[in-house]
Amino acid sequence: MFSSSLFHYPPPLITKLKSKTLLLKPHFKTQYFPLNFYQNQLFPRILTNTSSGCSTKSPAFSSSSSLEDEFDLELGRLLALLPKAMRTRISEHEELRELIEVVMDLGRKPLARFPSGDFELSDCPITVQDIEHATSQVGDFAIDNRAGISRTLHRISAIRNRKGTIIGLTCRVGRAVSGSADLLRDLVQDGASLLLIGPPGVGKTTIIRDIARMLANDYKKRVMIVDTSNEIGGDGDIPHAGIGNARRMQVPDSDMQHKVLIETVENHMPQVIVIDEIGTKLEAMAACTIAQRGIQLVATAHGVTIENLIMNPSLEILIGGIQSVTLGDEEANRRGVQKTVLERKGPSTFSSGVEIVSKTELRVHRCLEATVDAVLSGRFPRIEIRKMNSQGLEETSQTFSEISSDKKDVVVAADLLEIGEGKIGYNEFPSELSSNMAEDSMEERALLRLFVYGNEQVIIDPRGKCDTRT
Repeated sequence: MFSSSLFHYPPPLITKLKSKTLLLKPHFKTQYFPLNFYQNQLFPRILTNTSSGCSTKSPAFSSSSSLEDEFDLELGRLLALLPKAMRTRISEHEELRELIEVVMDLGRKPLARFPSGDFELSDCPITVQDIEHATSQVGDFAIDNRAGISRTLHRISAIRNRKGTIIGLTCRVGRAVSGSADLLRDLVQDGASLLLIGPPGVGKTTIIRDIARMLANDYKKRVMIVDTSNEIGGDGDIPHAGIGNARRMQVPDSDMQHKVLIETVENHMPQVIVIDEIGTKLEAMAACTIAQRGIQLVATAHGVTIENLIMNPSLEILIGGIQSVTLGDEEANRRGVQKTVLERKGPSTFSSGVEIVSKTELRVHRCLEATVDAVLSGRFPRIEIRKMNSQGLEETSQTFSEISSDKKDVVVAADLLEIGEGKIGYNEFPSELSSNMAEDSMEERALLRLFVYGNEQVIIDPRGKCDTRT
């Protein structure tokens, strides 16, 4: 399915020694080569300019090369960390291009993880020599036990024993997917500060990398990336081409990320700052400070929904902070709630929020402050479902209307009538509760009675007429 050149090192550099003598130099510091390194090589030729002594590239190696070919080369550099038998085994897998990561633990069988499940690469357990061979071909491991391969987006994470010896590796495949942020182009173009939320492995870094490229190349903005572990711009001093014209600030220690954020603003005059993995209170406070200076922010945080941020004491400042408020008896009776409630403390650091459901589906909160207010008051927020179909085209967004306290529950009833007319499907509701409400409204078509505050009721018939009673 793939050529054998996919599983080998990049083409060797050619340096002129004499008029008819050439020396081959491998890219890596080790002298290990696969046995069939020179067989069926499909890499474009690199010609030597005899007049200047500098090598020049043939037209086949020009910018017309497809993204698939570039990914094949980068994937081959990652698979070169594996012994030959494992590379041969993984090459037979039909989902090779969808490889997620390779796990190598001392004394256990190596695993390759694909969307369909785990795949054993060998019947023999991993040895110390296998671990040493892999670690000798990557960069130095930082304090966070992460390393990379120069000019690629792959991430190599180490597991150490109590003595500091590496006994396990997680080789994560990094991809620069152009167009992965097209579903958010309108928000990016409007200058909105975006907070992307999702569990590990769902594609947060891939999306913000494409957003950085989009802002720098398409909209000609000064974009600075604060790259905590070199996942956005890749390992090495020269950033990966996937970030376009955006610049990158490397973080020597994850504990210093908040200082690098402030340094970026003070020294480099950015219009946009891209941050990966805001995880501490200091980083959240630094992001809040930057937002107050009028700089567009694009950042990610671990979580599944906005509610996870609300319940996270370290990151709640990103959505304005949460405070407990005690209401008077009259106000508590008017709202129909307890005297002590939770409310948003101040303005949100980010104007919009995005929950990443999968690589092709996003849940967009255009107004993050309205979403937080709705969640704290027990109401459904306004959500847009954006999907990318199999043809790569954006599907029509579905909008769920929030329950507005200003218009009471009349808005909700009208929305349910629209649902009955087929404008929104059953399975597209944000929760099981709202799905049940839609089924009741469509099947029974009876009077819908909603209790508002105190003894006040709103009765709406199927025609949309409403009547208020006390």
